[in-house]
Amino acid sequence: MKVSEIIQELQANGAIFRNLLEGVPLPLHRWKSHPETWCLLEIVCHLHDVEGEDFRDRLRHTLETPDEVMPSIFPNEWVQERKYLEQDLLTQLNAFLKERDQSIQWLLSLRTPKWDNVYQHPDFGPLSAQLFLHNWLVHDYLHIRQILKVKYAYLDQSAPVDLSYAGNW
Repeated sequence: MKVSEIIQELQANGAIFRNLLEGVPLPLHRWKSHPETWCLLEIVCHLHDVEGEDFRDRLRHTLETPDEVMPSIFPNEWVQERKYLEQDLLTQLNAFLKERDQSIQWLLSLRTPKWDNVYQHPDFGPLSAQLFLHNWLVHDYLHIRQILKVKYAYLDQSAPVDLSYAGNW
């Protein structure tokens, strides 16, 4: 996939996230199928935080200063530290989409970026700018799938009918 196609897809995914999450009934915001899974609110807070502090910053770092030590991030710890469950879903969704718009503007502003630049990660080894860009898109797909799974599980546990006619999940 070309860089321009990835950027277009990241931009289009903003509308997908908005369509999947706006208007979700309040009981579904914090509902979990299992205690160890994330609810929709936690997913949205995570998307907001990693948009700027993970993917955009790490890509920028790799493009501009690949030989410097990259700051550590702790997305799993942020759930508790940043009190995700005390946030408002729509507020967090809008904050994420604002960050996404900033990311798209930044990506579109790049002139002759060095996609082959590599950051030598102490645990994961060499990570190229191109790797960060592609994984940014895959991260979107992962959470789109996760959102759909939460919405399906919620409907499955609350529907007064069998949902297997629709197909296998």
